[in-house]
Amino acid sequence: MNCPECKGKLEVHRMCRRVRMRCTECRKEFQIHEVASELDQETEEILERYTAIIYD
Repeated sequence: MNCPECKGKLEVHRMCRRVRMRCTECRKEFQIHEVASELDQETEEILERYTAIIYD
């Protein structure tokens, strides 16, 4: 999955009570709902491991 800003790779970044997508290049973070329409199969499988994703 690519960053909408710089086209770098977005990775799942888990913190205490929340999950974000973080770019490995520009380090910008996105809330899941901001990139939900662009999720690929690999990212969806990673996110399925979490029982809840907090939108804050």
